[in-house]
Amino acid sequence: MATVELKMPKMGESVHEATIIRWLKNEGETIEADESVLEIATDKVDSEVPSTAAGTLVKRLFNEGDVVQVGTAIAIINTGGADDAPIAAAPAAAAPAPAAAPAPVASAPVAAVNHAVATQVVSGAGRFYSPLVRTIASAEQVSQAELDSIPGTGAEGRVTKKDILAFVDARKNGKATIPASNGQAAPAPAAVATATPAASPAPASAPAAKSAPAVSVSGDVEIIEMDRMRKLIADHMVMSKQTSPHVTSYVEADVTNLVMWRDKIKKSFEKREGEKITFTPVFIEAVVRAIKDFPMINVSVDGTKIIVKKNINIGMAAALPSGNLIVPVIKNADRMNLMGLTKSVNDLAVRARGNKLQPDEIQGGTFTLTNVGSFGNVMGTPIINQPQVAILAVGAIRKKPAVIETPQGDAIAIRHMMFLSLSYDHRVVDGSLGGSFLRRVADYLEQFDSNREI
Repeated sequence: MATVELKMPKMGESVHEATIIRWLKNEGETIEADESVLEIATDKVDSEVPSTAAGTLVKRLFNEGDVVQVGTAIAIINTGGADDAPIAAAPAAAAPAPAAAPAPVASAPVAAVNHAVATQVVSGAGRFYSPLVRTIASAEQVSQAELDSIPGTGAEGRVTKKDILAFVDARKNGKATIPASNGQAAPAPAAVATATPAASPAPASAPAAKSAPAVSVSGDVEIIEMDRMRKLIADHMVMSKQTSPHVTSYVEADVTNLVMWRDKIKKSFEKREGEKITFTPVFIEAVVRAIKDFPMINVSVDGTKIIVKKNINIGMAAALPSGNLIVPVIKNADRMNLMGLTKSVNDLAVRARGNKLQPDEIQGGTFTLTNVGSFGNVMGTPIINQPQVAILAVGAIRKKPAVIETPQGDAIAIRHMMFLSLSYDHRVVDGSLGGSFLRRVADYLEQFDSNREI
């Protein structure tokens, strides 16, 4: 009877593994083609994995909470369908065979990898740690010896964010063994390496560690554990502040023409297109035009090298119903007209709120725009979205008395005014470049044609 493997899908160039959050189907249940089987989470976004074939779910090869590499089989589906349920018992009974198959495949590389890890730990060097893991280790004051002693569940035995957070939680609760010195760090990983089951206690201790802090001795406070996305945001923000010396410049813009234009066309646009037009696509258009004038804003930093990006990919920060933040990216925004930008902005915003974004859609940004005005704020000092070097915050548009110049002389009039604030990485963006770029964005907004068609 034909069976197919449901594999962990590829979710972007920089995404190599995902965590299984929840199985939506139990073993023995029938599945339609393209029906969601499980929910997964990456460092970027949560998503669902659809079935590649119709049939019966015979075996789930991983549990909830497991971290799985892209391309790895995560379930076995019998394509015989629901009518073969009695026969499906045979594959179910034979399920140990598929389940056993991954074990030898996994054990052989694990033995080799663990041997390599053990030898690397003995020397105290050579083991790879991601920047995120090192940032957490620094923030939590995890010594190199402690870091080397953590069993890694990632690719090639690497320590993942989950591994180090589990260790930190366990250490706070007195459940982690802290090496006395670097010289004593080797035996612990070596022991883990030689007996793979010994790696289980580390992840197993995570739930216990998480449940312990949710206790208030006095009863005067409520302790809430951060959800996974909030932890990622926190780590990313701390890392950004540690990486880039932030400077923020401000400018005030008269956007009366822009407001009048939107008021004039918004009803006809919604009737014609079936969706609303906001100020965001106009802001993005102005940013794109300014980046073309000042391309050194559209860069990233690699050590002492400046990487100039040819593509202009604009990230737009969006608040989720949970209160968390996500930044979908409009790729090649410089190739879109105002209508294209409007469609992209609306589409990404709707799918972001519905948790329907794909991992690739929140990667590859070269510049970020955040609208603090949507919360009634007049200005903000945003944190740079690494590895970018600048982020623009747009404030609320308010009616204010302002001095305007006319052929008959200066006059005071009620105008629609807003503040723009640009935070930039002072390692590569000086005040002249940052200030000139910000002023140019404001100029494009002020010069907006109120008779423009869309």
